[in-house]
Amino acid sequence: MSQAMGLKAKLGLNVFIADQDPHIRIKPGQEADPRLKKAIIVCPAGLYSENPEGTVVLSIDGCLECGTCLLVCGSEVLEWNYPGGGTGVQYRFG
Repeated sequence: MSQAMGLKAKLGLNVFIADQDPHIRIKPGQEADPRLKKAIIVCPAGLYSENPEGTVVLSIDGCLECGTCLLVCGSEVLEWNYPGGGTGVQYRFG
């Protein structure tokens, strides 16, 4: 009997190739915007976190390019583009 593969295991099979120029940025001065706290909750890759100063930081390694953060935060808070050719997420399962 085969065991079903969980979501974290499936995501672990993906490959992420970082671009030299990050495709998502928190706009300068927006680090304390309350909408970013929502991104901590909704980002399926868990890329947003709160630092000890209470501002939100972003690590794009492992981004699924789903756009959820942009929908929640808006273009006033985030600069969001798809990664350049040959970079970004490469799905390996499904």
